[in-house]
Amino acid sequence: MRVVLILSGGLDSTTLLYELREQGHEVRALGINYGQRHRKELDKADDICSGLGVEYRIADLRALQTFMSGSSQTVAAIPVPEGHYAEETMKLTIVPNRNMLMLAVAGAWAISTKSDSVAYAAHAGDHTIYPDCREEFVQALDQALQLADWHSVKILRPFIKLTKADIVKLGFGLRVPFENTWSCYKGQEIHCGRCGTCVERIEAFMLAGVPDPTVYGS
Repeated sequence: MRVVLILSGGLDSTTLLYELREQGHEVRALGINYGQRHRKELDKADDICSGLGVEYRIADLRALQTFMSGSSQTVAAIPVPEGHYAEETMKLTIVPNRNMLMLAVAGAWAISTKSDSVAYAAHAGDHTIYPDCREEFVQALDQALQLADWHSVKILRPFIKLTKADIVKLGFGLRVPFENTWSCYKGQEIHCGRCGTCVERIEAFMLAGVPDPTVYGS
């Protein structure tokens, strides 16, 4: 199967890259630059794909950044909230309509390359904070994408029933270079260890019983 994978350079999508290749699929990887604060994740994705010999392209959507305001990820003046995703403040990390934009661009590339599907690494915990990870949203977008062209493309979410810890266990077995992945929303030199994605990352390794190779700030 030919797959266009939305690859952020994070733990989840990198594990999915390794999983899809392990299953024998032909994978192209797509990064999205929407002006995010932590866009060093795209450099990580590029490095990972270079090492695997996987085609990787970046869609430059920075011109749309002004239309995705209100998020700590697209507006420098809004501080990145710290703490667990269960906290109300984590809503500040929501980027308006991000998943629809990413899936639409990936869908276009999938159609033009006659790929069978678009895949992304949404997991069981995402819907609790991100509205565009809800089942209803993805089902509707999947149906729309299949009607977008004579060449039908489906949306795949292989990890949707997995927890973050499950993904860490899977990636560990696939020998994913976790130390080369990026999660931190602050996008500094090292992971801050305090933002929502860092807290979730630390917790996932602990629950999975897998050594965490990430360097965190104090």
